[in-house]
Formats: sequence, structure tokens, C-alpha cells
Amino acid sequence: MLTTWFVMPTGLPLVLRRCHTCASERFRANGKFRVNAHHKLLDAWLLVLCASCGETAKLTLLERANVRSVRPELLDRLHANDLSLAAELLQDPAVLRRNRIALDWDGAWRLDTGGSDHPDREVLDVSVRFAARIPVRPTRLIAEGCGLARAEVEQLIAEGSLVSAVRLSGRLSGDFTFTLKR
Repeated sequence: MLTTWFVMPTGLPLVLRRCHTCASERFRANGKFRVNAHHKLLDAWLLVLCASCGETAKLTLLERANVRSVRPELLDRLHANDLSLAAELLQDPAVLRRNRIALDWDGAWRLDTGGSDHPDREVLDVSVRFAARIPVRPTRLIAEGCGLARAEVEQLIAEGSLVSAVRLSGRLSGDFTFTLKR
């Protein structure tokens, strides 16, 4: 029987970028936007606060965009400081690339196994689904979901008792399945 686990975000990730004031490298996004109009052109930024000194920095979302090219619902969400829009934009690869930033998801996600423990089964088939593009080590997810140490999970992989179609070393941010044979 296939069991499904979900990797769910619990908050916004930290933004990795150097602060010009205190040289800290972590910023918190709080869902606040700034929109500026220049006649028929718009600029829009996501505001982030330095985790150490509280200095504000801006992440560029729109730059000199024609007002008519911006969807009205997007503009309404920017003006309303929509927190879910901030979460969507922080996961947009174009925004990350444009602002030369990375995200730190530590402490901003959780694993939902459906509340069921299956350590007594001989064979455990699990499908892991990601609700957001959160880069996590599969060995960490498997260890947390099965109640094992990461070293035990790596040992099971080496023995061939834990198999998957994807490479279980490194980080993944997309759905995958694995089978654990005991």
C-alpha cells in the first residue's frame, strides 16, 4: 500500500543576502510591498528586513513596467500586501535570479506523514509530495518520517534496503517515491 507524505511550508523562508549596514546575511520577508508609479510606468518591490539590525532592503519585482501590462489582480494584491503573494514570488526563479538571492528554508517547513507510523511493516512504499519548492535532503525526510537516525537511513541505502528512482543524496525539491524493505 502506497503511503503519501507531504512537505508543507510553515512560514516564509529567510532571504540570504548581505546587509549593507551590519554585514549580516539573513533577511526576513514580512509580506510588505512597495509600489511606485512614474506616469505610466510601475516599479514594485518586496520589502525584507535584516534579521540582525532591522534595516530594510528591497527585492525588485517589477521595473519600469507599463501599467497596462500588469494584471489588475496582481496590482491589487501588491497594494493589499498579500502574504501569499510574497510566498509565491519568493519561490519564483526569475525573482531569485534577478535579485541574486537564495532562500534558507531551515525551520520554515514540516513533514506531514498523515499521523500514521508504519515501522512494523516489512515493506513500506512512500510517495513524498512537496507543497512548495523546498530543497530538503531525502535522507532527512526519511529519517524524520520513519523515526530513524540519518546514519541509519544512509546504512539502509548502502545495504540496498532503501531504494528510489531518484538519487537520495543531495537535495530535492520535487516529488519522489521510495521503498523501504526491512
